[in-house]
Amino acid sequence: MPTPTLSIILPVLNEATGIASVLAPLQALRAAGVELIVVDGGSTDDTAALAAPLCDQLISAPRGRASQMNAGAAVAQADRLLFLHADTRLPPGAIADIHAALDTRIWGRFDVHIDGQHPMLKVVAAMMNLRSRLTGIATGDQAIFVRRTAFDQIGGFADLPLMEDIALSRRMKALGRPACLRQRVTTAGRRWETHGVFRTIFLMWRLRAAYALGAKPDELARRYGYAPRES
Repeated sequence: MPTPTLSIILPVLNEATGIASVLAPLQALRAAGVELIVVDGGSTDDTAALAAPLCDQLISAPRGRASQMNAGAAVAQADRLLFLHADTRLPPGAIADIHAALDTRIWGRFDVHIDGQHPMLKVVAAMMNLRSRLTGIATGDQAIFVRRTAFDQIGGFADLPLMEDIALSRRMKALGRPACLRQRVTTAGRRWETHGVFRTIFLMWRLRAAYALGAKPDELARRYGYAPRES
């Protein structure tokens, strides 16, 4: 088989109830030569069994998006990588857009649309997109894509329980500004609506400010609601 020109790396954990619907839209991309790698972080449900027939590689890695995405990158066949969250959907034409962007830039991200009923979610997404465009900092929800050579040059994702996307952006930005695509990926707004839109906004502002001031990522992860990773 020909070497794929793009590898999609998807970290998952206990996604059995929705993994088939996550992977189904990506099957057409696989048929077109895109490699799909699912990295399981130790699921205790049927995630791995359900994902196996719907991807090109299913591997396991220690729990945590940074660890899982680095593991996926290590086995990826392509020289261009797309890191995709399980609750994020690509827009039509995304792969062509990524290739066009990476022809002239070493990394980039999409604008984001947050799917949900609360009217403030549109405002939140607009502010995320504007802030990212102004600062050159991307979040994982924006589907970060990179050239492998640049990813390897910076050493991949820092092994952090939270803010790994911010840390990656800072190091990538030192190599070059990102391609900020206006096409929008769609990410789920469940956390925003479950915990309250305004409460989540203020929490993320506080966490980002604390991270910028040197707070430990483990403590920030606990404040965000992530359980500590078992050693």
